[in-house]
Amino acid sequence: PFDTAVLEVSGAVAVVPAELAWSDVGSLLSIARLAEPDERGNTLVGRAVDVGSTGSLVYSAGRLVATLGLTDALVVDTADATLVTTRDRAQDVRLVVDALRAAGAEEVVRPRDVARPWGGWTLLMRGEGFQIKSIRVTPGARLSLQTHARRTEHWVVVRGTARVALGERTVTVAANESVYVPLGMAHRLENPGTEPLEVIEVAVGEYLEEDDIVRLDDDWGR
Repeated sequence: PFDTAVLEVSGAVAVVPAELAWSDVGSLLSIARLAEPDERGNTLVGRAVDVGSTGSLVYSAGRLVATLGLTDALVVDTADATLVTTRDRAQDVRLVVDALRAAGAEEVVRPRDVARPWGGWTLLMRGEGFQIKSIRVTPGARLSLQTHARRTEHWVVVRGTARVALGERTVTVAANESVYVPLGMAHRLENPGTEPLEVIEVAVGEYLEEDDIVRLDDDWGR
């Protein structure tokens, strides 16, 4: 939640009085209240198409979702999973998460979309000995200076301009250019520009989990 993730930990927060509409979006149904329903009471968010449903919420985080003839349904499609339930069971989503965890579902502990203080990343593909991510870095932000003991990385800039620290040197990498991070080398990715930076990362190695990181310097105190 925003209050615990930002307000309680930041030392650079200012508070001013204001009169405005507010919703903490604390449930799936609260998403429906952010958009105007159609004449049949359906709320469609994202790439969603409906035929003949009533009183339903359909949310797509990216893929095209099509529904037909539903009544009071809740359909939420994300990169990790698709939830289909009735509106009156919306508050029971935690039961589904518990069931997925008990079943050992990989998506519970390794989601495809991950937010970080500097931006975030999306896991595009994962196979034996490799994984591919789309990394997004907000303007002026940078990742930690870090090393990996069990993987190498290849970075291709697809949008923006990157400043990359590699050992003792620093290089500037423009769109359609790439850089290689050898095993064990200290490295850091930074967005020095005013536009978002997007980098495709191909990691290759015998072990690709997030705990194969040794942080040497970090702006966020991790």
